[in-house]
Amino acid sequence: MKSAALISLLAVMLFVVVRGQRDTQGRCRCQDGGTDVILPKRIQRLEVFPPSPSCPNVEIIVTLKDNRGQKCLNPESKFAKNYIKRAIKKRSAE
Repeated sequence: MKSAALISLLAVMLFVVVRGQRDTQGRCRCQDGGTDVILPKRIQRLEVFPPSPSCPNVEIIVTLKDNRGQKCLNPESKFAKNYIKRAIKKRSAE
């Protein structure tokens, strides 16, 4: 009886440990590669998240105007790089 309880306890503990390791990507906000281009006039806000312990990827999340939600932007796309450069340049000029 004691050995059955011990085996059950070990099985539950193993399940908890394995379940905690199921996500190899971590807790990334962007699950796909993101879109390469978004019309600049539709962008309300742009947020850049550097790699972290919970997600190894650079993530760029764009909030769209008129409550159209959020989209992930591919950080390697030419559009994203140029848009971020322009935003930094504009902000430093203010």
